[in-house]
Amino acid sequence: MVEQERLNRRTRHPDQTSWRGRLSRYGPLLVWALLIFIGSGSVLSAEHTSVILRAFKWFFPSAGPESLAWFHFLVRKAGHLTEYAILATLAARAFRNSSHLFIKQHWFKFSLLLAVAYALTDEFHQSFVPSRTASIHDSLIDSVGALIALSVIWLRYRRTNNQRRVRTGSGSDPIKAHAAKS
Repeated sequence: MVEQERLNRRTRHPDQTSWRGRLSRYGPLLVWALLIFIGSGSVLSAEHTSVILRAFKWFFPSAGPESLAWFHFLVRKAGHLTEYAILATLAARAFRNSSHLFIKQHWFKFSLLLAVAYALTDEFHQSFVPSRTASIHDSLIDSVGALIALSVIWLRYRRTNNQRRVRTGSGSDPIKAHAAKS
C-alpha cells in the first residue's frame, strides 16, 4: 500500500497536467532552445568569441598564433558540448516528469532524439548565416554532449533506484511496475 502511494506521487503530481505544471517542465527547455537558436546566429560566431583569446593571451603572453588558434578551437567545441548537455538535461527533466507514462518511461530516448534533431537543425540554420559555417562535425559534438549528460543522469537514476530498492526491500522499479498493472 505504501509503495502504491509512492508510485502515485511519482507518476502524477496534482499540477502536472495543468498549464503551470507543463510550463515549469517545458519552459526552461524552450528558453534554452531559444538561446541556442540566437547563439547560432552571428552573436556567437568565431569573430565574436575570439574575445576569449585576449584573456588567454594575458595569462600566457608567450603563446603563439598556433596555440591561440588551438585554444579558440577547443573553447568553441567545448561550448558545443556544454550547450547540448544542458539542452539534454532540461529535456530529461521535462520528460522524466511528464504526465504521460510512455514519455516518462522512454525519457532517455526522447531526450536524445530531441537533442540530436535540434543539433542538426541548428547546423542547418547556421548554413544561412554569413558569419557561420555549418558542420556535421559540430552536430556530432553536440550529440555527444547530450549523450554524456543523459548517461550521467541515467546512471544516477539507476543508482538511486537500486539504493531505494535495497532500503524498501522491493525488487522492482515502481514505474515499470505501474506500467505492468495498467
